[in-house]
Amino acid sequence: MSITTVPEAIRLRLWGRAAGRCEYMGCNQPLWLDSLTKSEFNIAYVAHIVADSPNGPRGHNILSDLLKADISNLMLLCDSHHRLVDKSGLSQHPVERLKAMKQAHEQRMDITTAISPQKNSHVLLYGANIGHQNAKVSYEAAAEAMVPDFYPAELNGMPLGLLNSSFTDRTKEFWTVEAQNLRNLFNEVVRPRFRAGNISHLSVFAFAPQPLLILLGSLLSDIPAGEVYQLHREPPGWKWEFTPEQFEYEIGVPDSNTAPPALVFSLSATVTDDRVYEAMGGKASIWRVSVPIPHNDFLKSRAQARVFRQMMRQLMDRIKSRHGENAKISVFPAMPVALAVDFGRILMPKADLPLSIYDQDISAGKFVHALDVGEKAERSV
Repeated sequence: MSITTVPEAIRLRLWGRAAGRCEYMGCNQPLWLDSLTKSEFNIAYVAHIVADSPNGPRGHNILSDLLKADISNLMLLCDSHHRLVDKSGLSQHPVERLKAMKQAHEQRMDITTAISPQKNSHVLLYGANIGHQNAKVSYEAAAEAMVPDFYPAELNGMPLGLLNSSFTDRTKEFWTVEAQNLRNLFNEVVRPRFRAGNISHLSVFAFAPQPLLILLGSLLSDIPAGEVYQLHREPPGWKWEFTPEQFEYEIGVPDSNTAPPALVFSLSATVTDDRVYEAMGGKASIWRVSVPIPHNDFLKSRAQARVFRQMMRQLMDRIKSRHGENAKISVFPAMPVALAVDFGRILMPKADLPLSIYDQDISAGKFVHALDVGEKAERSV
């Protein structure tokens, strides 16, 4: 694959189309930088799809001469994949496969580089242990889910989790340590940057026990420009789908408001009334938010999350009007991670009732109090 037949102007155009990265599927290696020493120099190969000679790889008696300087027949490759494509033979790398690689890479680069600066978004990563499962949120997976709607404003994002924590969510110490750590890191990492005007939009990726997710959302409650992403099981990943667009949540209203209010989210799983009564000493006026068939992967689209936020703003005001200004809401969440954060985000510190949030303790087989939001807690930026 000689470049002697390719004019410099064509090679420069190819560099631009490929954004200076290897076009072999799945590689994307920057071709101006040595990956080990970080020294900057040109390590790219301008490769022919149809060889520039009939005797070369994928050579053709007529097309080789016609396409030898045609940009549609050229790929930018790293050394490894340049050698692989040439030596593997026509059976592994036919013309059609290489053209498909080139097209897919250049379309992706075109989409990414065409995003306007207004689509800059800072990535917020939060993970905390769920049981004995360590939750680490991947920056790479988060960045992939954002494009093309937004793109990361900086490398690595802003991590808030307590790394390598020895606590689990089955201990009282866990809630105290994790909640305080989350508040402290938020005050140190996020709050000053918003006050300084350095962040205009926030993309939130969080995977943690639901009381902590609600707390995180409450800390974000005054940030108007932000989006919370959901971790999906099928297909796996954080990227939103476009369906379903039409979606309704079911609201259950208690017959009486004489007992303390309980807000139950039966979204990812069913939370029965008897579990609520057990946790609250037998007295509760239960408000319920549910879907027809609760399951852990029902949340697929931004539209579903938007409907949830709109509905919850109205419901919180409705609960306060029924139970009075001095009430405290006990919350029993079984909900997707994105909606747990969004629930915290819709809270209005000076208007909404304070929350006492419970969590399902698997070892004890019941709900136990985890933490409070709205009392002695910083709730906004």
